[in-house]
This record gives sequence, structure tokens and C-alpha cells, in this order.
Amino acid sequence: MREFTDDKKHEACGVFGIYSEDDEVGKLTYYALYGLQHRGQESAGIVASNGMRALLLKDMGLVSQVFSERDLKILEGNLAIGHVRYSTTGSSQWENSQPVEVNGPDGPIYVAHNGNLLNTDRLREELVADGYKPRSTSDTEVIALMLARHGGPIEEAAHEVMPRLEGAYSLAVMTRDKLYAARDPFGIRPLCVGAYKDGFAVSSESCGLDIIGAEYMRDIEPGELAIIGPDGLSFERLQEARKPSLCIFEFIYFARPDSFMYGRTLYHARRHMGMSLADEAPVEADVVMPIPDTGVPAAIGFAEASGIRFGEGLIKNRYVGRTFIQPTQAIRRLGVRLKLNPLISDIKGRRLVIVDDSIVRGNTTREIVQMLRDCGAKEVHMRISSPPDKFPCFYGIDTAIKDELIASRMSVEEIRKFIGADSLHYLSFDALVQATGREREEFCLACFDGDYPVEPPGDLKLSKYRLEEGTKVG
Repeated sequence: MREFTDDKKHEACGVFGIYSEDDEVGKLTYYALYGLQHRGQESAGIVASNGMRALLLKDMGLVSQVFSERDLKILEGNLAIGHVRYSTTGSSQWENSQPVEVNGPDGPIYVAHNGNLLNTDRLREELVADGYKPRSTSDTEVIALMLARHGGPIEEAAHEVMPRLEGAYSLAVMTRDKLYAARDPFGIRPLCVGAYKDGFAVSSESCGLDIIGAEYMRDIEPGELAIIGPDGLSFERLQEARKPSLCIFEFIYFARPDSFMYGRTLYHARRHMGMSLADEAPVEADVVMPIPDTGVPAAIGFAEASGIRFGEGLIKNRYVGRTFIQPTQAIRRLGVRLKLNPLISDIKGRRLVIVDDSIVRGNTTREIVQMLRDCGAKEVHMRISSPPDKFPCFYGIDTAIKDELIASRMSVEEIRKFIGADSLHYLSFDALVQATGREREEFCLACFDGDYPVEPPGDLKLSKYRLEEGTKVG
């Protein structure tokens, strides 16, 4: 059941891995996952190895809920990988939590995955025909079983397996004594590597490195394999890099604003988006207010460029996680206040510019606008720091059905009327790309223009629960 107060795209997952002589790799991974928590809140897991024995702990819930101090003390060794999950293939249940463990020819293989494969069904059928019995319905286990089936070292298996994976993947793979990291040839999902004391770490975002004091070195390149172990760090080319296609939503709001991608800190890119919004759609108003937290940098930029005062009129309850309790119709509107509470004194009688990063389904935006009017707002002008979101994503973002996207069904004017705003403006393509400091050809913009770097299913209605039809998870 979808969370009723949630009108956002959802990140797929966050992955982290570390090799170091530091015997507290479990705690280091815990802190890194804490920094990556925004990428997934359904489950968390860590596996650590001392070279002889590996221990895997994972469960449903937030990082702080899953691991105790005692857990972290027993996650000893010099090697670990960790994962935080938001489900995009396979439902939210323990069997689909990560890292995934499978038996390889030389011992267990552990895989943590950010992304989504498009050919999971075919690969899974192939594995079943060979006698394998997947225990979950996630594409991550399929990747792990394919690596195990190869029978050789991970370095060799990766050269055979990775070219067969269609879609988006950023992987952290661990054996008893080595850490591997790989990225799909389009580079759709992010993955970087950093130096930590006498070892190295890999992370979905640089903020995962920052939190443990690791120094960012560079992104793992599309189609590249990083190998980390007693001999240090090395790289191998698995596939020729294709068209660079980093998901543009990493810049818009998926990644933390303090993370560093494509040579730019994301906070500054988002602030630039807000400044461009003010230039493209000026309006007379009394205060600029963000939808917290992801709308804050763009709202600051809008206020700076427009000269309109910045104010925080909506206070976010940061202790509210995802909820699956279905509300009654009578209290549905109160669901917005579960996460956002208005400062009535700062809203009443004022003309407001409300800055947000996107409108996906439109329902929550509509409720926010109505809440502001109920608080006495004189005018409500919506400014969105991305173009209209018209097409579903198949690469690890939870918008698999086109009909759910309001911009695929309505014009901007129709959306304005639906949400009840006095005006509505989306950031232009050109201004969005300019804010990144890169070229348009370096991103996946399929959410906006339908130009997919990897061909998706023809009917554009791929279900993330497709593997569970007729499958009993044991």
C-alpha cells in the first residue's frame, strides 16, 4: 500500500563498502548507511568479514532501528558492505532485504545493489532451469546467483555476467577477502570510491564517505569494475562505456545536497535552479517558502534572485517515517500535517511563493496549497525546480505506471487548477541542465522527454511486483 501523504519519486537504494585494517568496519558501515538513509528506509543490512568468517545482519526498518551496539561489536573484520533499501523490484519484506547472500564455489558471495534490471524475468527463468531456487523476488539475488554460477573468481565472473545485465545497476560485491564495485555502462545510478586510512571505501554518494572521514577520489566509471583488497585498489574495464546517463533526479533531489557529483556540490546546483526559476517566472510576493527539506536550496536561490524574503512557513516533522496505515476519507487531509505543519502567523494575509523540486501525482501538492489557504494565505504561487514529470522510470525509481504521473495527463494550466495555485511554473530543460554545470547529453532525462538510454518494456506498465505473480517466497 502506498503511503497516502507521499507524492514523491523514491530513491532505489544506497550501497556502501569498505576495506580497511580498522577492526570497526561494522561501525564505519553503520555510520555511512546513516548518511545514506535518505536513499531507502524499508530495510538495512551489513555484512562484515575477517577473512575467515563473515557475519550478515539485516532486518526491516531504519538503520538506527535495525542495529544495536552489540550488533556492531560483533560485526568485526577488515571488510564490510552495507545497504539501505527502497523496493523497486520485489515487495518490502525481509527476504528481499540486502545484502543478498548466496553460496559461491569458494565460499559465500554478498551483493548490495542500487538500480533496477529490465531483463530480470529472463535471467531468473534461466537460473531456475539450471536448478537454482531463488529465495527472494528481487533482481539483486538474480545478479548474485549469476556470479556464483560462473564458478570462477569474481573478477572473471563479472566480465561474463555484467554485460548480460540490462538496465541500471551500481553494485557492491563482497567475498571473504575482497570488495568489488561495478557500475552499468550508462552510469545511470551513482557510485564513487574514496581513500580511508590504509584502505578504500565505495559509496552511492560522497556523503557516505564524508561521514567516516574517507577522502573522495573519483566516481567509478560506467562499465567499470573496482577491485579492493590486500593488494590495494585497481580497476578493470568490464564493458565499453555507453552514452553517459546519470539520473538527473540525483541533482534535483535524490542525493543529499552536500554530496558531490559530476564535479559539483548538489546544494549549489539546486540553488542555481531556484535562481533560474526566479528569472523565468517572476512574481510579486511577500515571502518565498520551500517544501522542506528538498525544496530548501532552490527556494534560497529564488529568494536571492528575486529579492523576496525567504521564510520557513512549513515545519517538517523529521521523526515521521513511512506509514502504510490507510486513512479514512474524513481524515485524509490531515495526513499532510503528519509531516508538515504550517506557521500560521507567517502565512496569514501574505502572498506566497512555494518552491518544490517536483510534482509527481499532484495529490499532496493540492493538499498543501489548500492547507496554506486554510491558514489565510492571500496568494499561493507554485514554482517547481524541474520540468514536468511525464514518463515512468524503470531504472530504480518507484514510478512504474505512466498514468500515475499528473503531467502525463494534464497541461500545466490544468495542473495549476487541480492543485489550486494562483500560478504554476516548472523550470525549463535548458535551465535545469545549466544548473548542473554539465551537458544535456550526460544525463538520463527520460522522466521528462521519454528518451530512455536502455529500452524499457513496450507497454510502459512494468510492475515492480512481477516476480511475485505465482511465486511463494519461502
